[in-house]
Amino acid sequence: MSPPGSITGFRTSARVGLADAHARAAVAEATDRLRDGRLAAWATVPEVEAVRDRAEEVRQRAVDGLPENLGRFMGAAEAAGATVSFCSTGVEASRLITALCSAADARLVAKSKSMLSEEIRLNEALEAAGMRCVETDLGEYLNQLAGDPPAHILCPSLGKTAEDSAVLLSRAGGKTVPTDLPSLTRAARLQLREVFTTADVGITGVNFGVAESGSLCLVTNEGNGRLVSSLPRLHIALMGMERLVLTLDDLAVMLALLASSGTGQRLSSYTTLITGPRRPGEADGPDELHIVVVDNGRSSLLGSPYQAMLHCIRCGSCLNVCPVYRNAGAAAYGEVYSGPMGAVLVPLLEGLANVPDLPHASSLCRSCVDACPVKIPIPDLLLELRRDLVDRQVAPLWERAAFALWSLAWSSSVTYRVTARLARVLQPLLAPVVARLPAATQRRLPRLALRTFRETWRARP
Repeated sequence: MSPPGSITGFRTSARVGLADAHARAAVAEATDRLRDGRLAAWATVPEVEAVRDRAEEVRQRAVDGLPENLGRFMGAAEAAGATVSFCSTGVEASRLITALCSAADARLVAKSKSMLSEEIRLNEALEAAGMRCVETDLGEYLNQLAGDPPAHILCPSLGKTAEDSAVLLSRAGGKTVPTDLPSLTRAARLQLREVFTTADVGITGVNFGVAESGSLCLVTNEGNGRLVSSLPRLHIALMGMERLVLTLDDLAVMLALLASSGTGQRLSSYTTLITGPRRPGEADGPDELHIVVVDNGRSSLLGSPYQAMLHCIRCGSCLNVCPVYRNAGAAAYGEVYSGPMGAVLVPLLEGLANVPDLPHASSLCRSCVDACPVKIPIPDLLLELRRDLVDRQVAPLWERAAFALWSLAWSSSVTYRVTARLARVLQPLLAPVVARLPAATQRRLPRLALRTFRETWRARP
């Protein structure tokens, strides 16, 4: 991943996002639609809070015993005929996948949507080895044509309008494509059909791995996951080590919430279970299935205050309700994970010192907790990261000094009263400066009262 790198970087990127009215309008419209869809879908789920509690418990059981559960999954997958490899880092995973493709003499690689592949920069590694890697998810394909990173973990081309898409598809196909949705879909299908039928290797992500059977679960709305995993002779599945459920019953619980939380559907259009490669007598499926399980910093969260972040199922619902994401845009967070989950996950994977700004990229309104199907306490994790910034002295010196003085001044009633009186006296002088602060641009800050509550109480009749 390529993080913003500093608080100045985040603020600069956020200002760019705030100034792009076109992208902000597109993001607002899309996230409103996704949010409303989730609310409508959850309204149809009997006792949805009980289902969320069960989903939280399913993820907790899988992650609490992750090393053992992962061993069960890998053993069951290999018993079903798959080859399973574990990679400690993203670099190791990219090298392994590149080597597998090279061994298959691959020239064309078809890839379905995988945020983990973005995280480990897989496309760059394959292209550096002389292979053509084509994204087959429509949103990812449009981003690839534009050279853009994902704008949303579920809807990667969220900021692009129909007109933007038509320009990109027209350029790729060599002829003008109208802006109506059927024409756009038809053009994308024509451009990707040859990729599906001629690709030497298919690469997919994994929504869930089932420990009891070694099965892979792919959830898509476009069908590209099935084409990529069944037509090429080699299927490589890329899975984060935490993406496990223990049983098929547990999987059913997660599927009941994944689509409804992300897109407002009762169930996604295509839910595919893959257990091993093609067997003798079967017409579909690859000759080889290779599952690449990736750590890349995830194991360091086990047993830490941040372990709950491993429960995330990448539904994107927290992004759809976050006021910071909706206004600042995905680019302010980096190139892969954005929104509330990105504000927590990117510092944990990249190192807090590399992105000290992201724990502050939240209003702590807790809308993300209400929207999360597995009830991850994201605001609590952000506050924990802010404490780490102080404990590790990562925050700038001026910021640490300011908070130290504030803590000292408000640690006794006498100094608290003195500073409160000074604030009332100095407010007229500082008002022009305060009005230019980011927090004051969207609403008028109230004037301080002439008397405190205690003073008013003492003066009562």
